[in-house]
Amino acid sequence: MKAVNLLPAKHRPRTPTGEQQGSAYIVVGVLGGLLLMVVLYVLTVNGINSRKGQVASANAETAAAQARANTLTPYGDFSKVKDQRVQSVRELATGRIDWERLTRGLARVLPNNVWLTSASASASGTPAAPGAGGASPGGASPSTAPGGAASTSPQVELVGCAPSQSAVAVTLVRLRELAGAQDVQLNEITRPEQSAGAGSGTTGSTGSGSDCGTIHGSPASKWDATVTFNQTAGTSAIGVPKSLGGGA
Repeated sequence: MKAVNLLPAKHRPRTPTGEQQGSAYIVVGVLGGLLLMVVLYVLTVNGINSRKGQVASANAETAAAQARANTLTPYGDFSKVKDQRVQSVRELATGRIDWERLTRGLARVLPNNVWLTSASASASGTPAAPGAGGASPGGASPSTAPGGAASTSPQVELVGCAPSQSAVAVTLVRLRELAGAQDVQLNEITRPEQSAGAGSGTTGSTGSGSDCGTIHGSPASKWDATVTFNQTAGTSAIGVPKSLGGGA
């Protein structure tokens, strides 16, 4: 006998017919894709938020570093000023006239009965000698080099007294023996007339404009000369020569 199912069709159990195979896999695939997209979205949003946090942290660190730099700026300026002052002092120290070496050299080369009344020096250019007279007529100005250009070498202007003009000539020759001297120029020489009341063997002022007085009754000659040195020889950039008691 053939079994007959008396249940209505809507209450009968469903049986697969095989007409829509794989539809469940499609649904699972779609759900998996959606899940993957959600995961990627969440990761992207988290990455963006993390980068924003890093940028904010970097900005905060930059602001803090800038604030520290602003507070340390005065110290940097002070250090720069200190370095500039040290450099200026060093340049002044190396460019100043070495008076010790100059006076030692003058004491060695000046002839007997010749003395100085004033001396002035300049490490670059012509010094202004106190009490020095003007340049002699026809003579070159002490502020210019032999070629006519302004001299920038160290110069020393000397004003002194000598018993005669021949002694002045000897003095000029001996001044060339100073360490580093390259030129000696006579600016002026004066010798007042002997006063009528000057006695033999006395020394005093003649009243003729010279402050050198007399030597053995004869008026002394007043001379003014400029000594030009090499670029570094007249300054303290190099030591005192051994001939003057130095170690250089």
